[in-house]
Amino acid sequence: MQSEMSTVLYSRFDKSKISQLPRVTFPGKIVVVLNEAEAEKAVNYLLSKDIIGIDTETRPVFKKGQRRKVALLQACDHEVCFLFRLNLIGVPECIKRFLEDTTVPKVGLSLGDDMLMLHQRLDFKPGYFIDLQDYVKSLGIEDMSLQKLYANVFHERITKREQLSNWENEILSDKQKIYASTDAWTCIKLYERLHELKHSGNYELVVVPPKVKPTAEKVENTPEVTSE
Repeated sequence: MQSEMSTVLYSRFDKSKISQLPRVTFPGKIVVVLNEAEAEKAVNYLLSKDIIGIDTETRPVFKKGQRRKVALLQACDHEVCFLFRLNLIGVPECIKRFLEDTTVPKVGLSLGDDMLMLHQRLDFKPGYFIDLQDYVKSLGIEDMSLQKLYANVFHERITKREQLSNWENEILSDKQKIYASTDAWTCIKLYERLHELKHSGNYELVVVPPKVKPTAEKVENTPEVTSE
């Protein structure tokens, strides 16, 4: 029997409601990693934790045929987020060790895309990763975007304004740092909350049918307006 206070989840969250929600940002410490020594310390710190949130950023291209390599790898626990500036430091051996680690779960979203981009910088065998897009299906959630998932579960808004900014800038802006850290951190928050709900069963899924486009028949039956 479901608890009266069970959490309500939607199979599809109404995107139009997201703008009305309060904004969420990473509340912890942000560390920009600019050399191999700092990367080694960051990796050692992260691999001592129980869970890690992960994401990547690549400078957008606006011309057909242009390609860019991944510029940023962000990885965090609950308190600290490390921003590895791959476009400046390359991929030190410690980052390969981090990506191949099989002991600490690393949670992200659409990880196939991240792995593809990272493989363009180095050859590695992915370790212990959990993709939220796969995990949410087991709860009946159909949404695949981080913004919709977070709004669905926490009723807060992740802003995406910096997504198409220049991630190869010599110095990242504060807005870029906050955006990148928030994306990685919210992956941890989502996984932990969804894992709790899944195993307790203390949630109610509201199935929202997909929006149906008007059929040709309905269009044809629309009264014709004529002018004299």
